[in-house]
Amino acid sequence: MNDRQGDPAEADASQAARVSELAWLFLKLGTIAFGGPAAHIAMMEDEIIRRRGWMSREKFLDLLGATNLIPGPNSTEMAIHIGYQRAGWPGLLVAGACFIVPAFVLVTAIAWMYVRFGSLPQAEGLLYGVKPVIIAVVLQALWGLGRTAVKTRFLASVALTALAANLLGVNELVVLFGGGGVVVAGAWLSHRRHHGGRPPGALLSMPILASVTGATPAGTTASFALWPLFLVFLKIGSVLFGSGYVLLAFLRADLVRRLGWMTDSQLLDAIAVGQITPGPVFTTATFVGYLLGGPAAALVATVGIFLPAFFFVALSGPLVPLLRRSRLAGAALDGVNVSSLALMAAVTWQLGRGALVDVPTVLLASLAALLLLRHRVNSAWLVIGGGGVGAGLSYLLR
Repeated sequence: MNDRQGDPAEADASQAARVSELAWLFLKLGTIAFGGPAAHIAMMEDEIIRRRGWMSREKFLDLLGATNLIPGPNSTEMAIHIGYQRAGWPGLLVAGACFIVPAFVLVTAIAWMYVRFGSLPQAEGLLYGVKPVIIAVVLQALWGLGRTAVKTRFLASVALTALAANLLGVNELVVLFGGGGVVVAGAWLSHRRHHGGRPPGALLSMPILASVTGATPAGTTASFALWPLFLVFLKIGSVLFGSGYVLLAFLRADLVRRLGWMTDSQLLDAIAVGQITPGPVFTTATFVGYLLGGPAAALVATVGIFLPAFFFVALSGPLVPLLRRSRLAGAALDGVNVSSLALMAAVTWQLGRGALVDVPTVLLASLAALLLLRHRVNSAWLVIGGGGVGAGLSYLLR
């Protein structure tokens, strides 16, 4: 019997090549991806869809919707999802780890300087040039993804309502689940109108994980140890939805008020480091760990806060195609997808107000948008170039 169903050696080589491609891509993104989750996801869209064609926009949007429904760092979970889709379980581990490692190394170095010299290194000039470029990158991704996600006028109205709700201060989870629920209700009513009877197909349940933290008395200082540190960050990584400001609230409740391991000033410096360095904002945990117990504690805190992301993606990733095949679950994904893009648009508006502050920054953003949309210049080069321009202008204006 000689019907070739695939050479195992060739399959292994192909798998190894895909894992290697993922490693190099996410090491690069982890090194230059400034700007927070919306910007990170925009850069992934540029690399994964526009440059490499590894998946369709529809698939990318489904993964983004699934990512927004689980707790943890969204951009890291998106990297893990992409790794799983591209190269299975090895890809899941490699893509996530490679996105985290550059930020871990950089934040550890900054923490060492902070402990040694008592202050943070200056990065204002670099960020002055990077932020406008990031705005252009996110807008380009929103344009491309939006054309795919907004399939009907109804979905457009859901997206606009979600955007308005978030800008008015409605919680992100309410916006996401509300958008999904409205589109499911619309699909159900449409089916009843045309067919009547029971809903089409089984609606797969999508668990909503509640963030519940127990109240603990303030000022009860506990002695520092690695195992309690790991458990604190494992809990935070398991239940935290939202932005770096939500992370700040969780860290303050545990590390400042309950355990007494840090001061408010140190915690704000830790959050600042997470914001000014590339890669996941959750590497704030790395800085906190180093301050409390050196390199070993930095590693323990980092593993603790990111480990749940790998677990949740491993559980939810295989379910995404099943959700899309169910009529009502697919409608829920459509609603979550357009609501996710609305959240990205709201974040972009808020970031843009702080990034486009004068004529040079507006010109930088405009030039970056032109190079992205007309000439398809790699967003990584634009971020590096923007940082160089910002650093140069900062030096000249001293």
